[in-house]
Amino acid sequence: MNRFADIRPSAHRLRAAVRALACVFAAGLLAGCSVLPERSDLRLFDPQPQIVVAADTPQVDWQLAIPRPHADTTVDSARILVRPEPGEVQVYKGAAWTRSTPDLVQDMLLRAFADSGRLPGVSRRGDGVGAEYVLLLDLRTFESDYTATGAPQAKIVIGARLLRARDKRVVATRRFESAVASEATDVASVARAFERSLAAVGGEIVPWVLQPR
Repeated sequence: MNRFADIRPSAHRLRAAVRALACVFAAGLLAGCSVLPERSDLRLFDPQPQIVVAADTPQVDWQLAIPRPHADTTVDSARILVRPEPGEVQVYKGAAWTRSTPDLVQDMLLRAFADSGRLPGVSRRGDGVGAEYVLLLDLRTFESDYTATGAPQAKIVIGARLLRARDKRVVATRRFESAVASEATDVASVARAFERSLAAVGGEIVPWVLQPR
């Protein structure tokens, strides 16, 4: 009988050691993950309004530039504003637009004019494209408004001026407004109402800009 224990590791002990090392390595990875930022509960909404241009909308031979709409510091934000009563503005907790509201409006109109096929080109101002007309926009209201009916309405108000580039003359001015009732009070329903409200406003702005002057 051998008086000494066999110091060579058995196959079983080798497998156990490998498993132990794997566990230590995995634990280290999990510990390292703790320094990463926690998952955000912020819900992001990206309205995609479908704007239908009427068949009798005029065809033009000039190009259009659309600068980023102007808005005050309250409206110029990715926060989803809600007005529960006159004189008070709040925001929906844990929800936001994917980009600021002036950018939402600008992107919507750029797509609408481009998809209409009624003009040779439309661009952002500063893109290097020579435009005969410039659409200047003042985004005055972009909020969920409870004050009119006691239920949320996606309210958008935009002031528009059409500027002729060659002489910097304003050739047309108009105020556009849309208030679309939300089907429910949750923020997802309100976001869908904003999508319809944007479509309504865009559907009025496009033919207005393209009408003969």
